[in-house]
Amino acid sequence: MEIILIGVIIIFIVSYRTKRGESVYKFISTQAINTYKKFEPYSFKVMRERVKDLGLEYTPIQYLFQVIIFAGLAGVISYLYFYNLVVTIVYAILAVSFIPYITYLRCKRQYSEYIFEQVQVYCTNTIMEFATTQAFVKSLEGVAESGVLEEPVLSDVKTMIALSYEKGDIYDSIKYMDTKYPYYMVKNMHQLFLQVTKEGAKDTEGTFENMLSDIDILVEGVYRDRSERARFHKQFLTFGIALYGMIALIQLLISSETYIAMLDNTFIKIIIHAIVIINSWFLLSGEKYYNENVGAE
Repeated sequence: MEIILIGVIIIFIVSYRTKRGESVYKFISTQAINTYKKFEPYSFKVMRERVKDLGLEYTPIQYLFQVIIFAGLAGVISYLYFYNLVVTIVYAILAVSFIPYITYLRCKRQYSEYIFEQVQVYCTNTIMEFATTQAFVKSLEGVAESGVLEEPVLSDVKTMIALSYEKGDIYDSIKYMDTKYPYYMVKNMHQLFLQVTKEGAKDTEGTFENMLSDIDILVEGVYRDRSERARFHKQFLTFGIALYGMIALIQLLISSETYIAMLDNTFIKIIIHAIVIINSWFLLSGEKYYNENVGAE
């Protein structure tokens, strides 16, 4: 163990001396990011860039605190379970290694929420433009030129306009948008525009006003759901972390000396490792569900 600690100190000193004038954390984080970028999926690159543009990306200091918290919690919990410094270091490293995956899940959720908001803006403004133009394509052009949309929805609306002029109708453009953004409000709005196109633009003011009202109700429900999910997420994390503390209760009941003596049994060690892994899987699964199932509609 002393050799391992000396090795860590030597690596720290060498990295510091090699990168004079640059913080060790910055050097390590830069190397980690460069390595990760070689393997990260293209879609994640797009999502992360948009999240950065929105100002939602963590700062290096926030990532550093995240590393410290993950390593600290994993270290304390694993030492309390195994009373072994080597095992503690291994679990701390494993915990930190999951940070990129959790970052991916968080970016995916934030990007999904951003896309939903852009789709809402698209639907609302297209309906409002139609009240003036009485033409679907002209409405799309008005929305595209208004500056209310951002990428990638803006480019998709421009693609819809190009398809409409190329094909001479709105069917392919609507099919394209319905496939790209399969939200109920998008499909319902497009279906309404198809009916208007087939039957002719009659008195549709009341119908579109009702649709605007439906969209407002839907968006209100989505934001309420997000608030409730965020509150439940905090409670879930608190409960999941508290589960690790059950081993402390066991040690109180049977005494720490008895528990440490039990660790000499290989079968007991396997069971304790299984408890840690299952509880960690439970937390990670909950985190995945929270970030992936954003409950947009």
